[in-house]
Amino acid sequence: QVQLVESGGGLVEAGGSLSLSCVASGSIFGIITLDWYRQAPGKQREWVAGITRDGTNYAEAVKGRFTIARDNAKKTGYLQMNSLKPEDTAVYYCNADLLVEPRPSLANYWGQGTQVTVST
Repeated sequence: QVQLVESGGGLVEAGGSLSLSCVASGSIFGIITLDWYRQAPGKQREWVAGITRDGTNYAEAVKGRFTIARDNAKKTGYLQMNSLKPEDTAVYYCNADLLVEPRPSLANYWGQGTQVTVST
């Protein structure tokens, strides 16, 4: 069964850092694109950052503070979050286009989310 599993969330004080991971498992050849989204209580899910073979992109709200990365060999994506603010509090989700077996085909998956809470 193909799935994405996030980890690394938690409680941190404002100004602190957290590192999220998103592991793709199951019968897959690899990750084509990977994005991080977040959803705060009472708000719509919003895009945070994305990475493709061509590069990275960030939402204005996190530019300069967050860094997205990937390890193709480990089939894992990362989101390094620095200088965290209370407004970064949300459930963070990874979303990826995966190349799945047996016949290489592209499919989109969501992780289950990981809670990030930033205290004042």
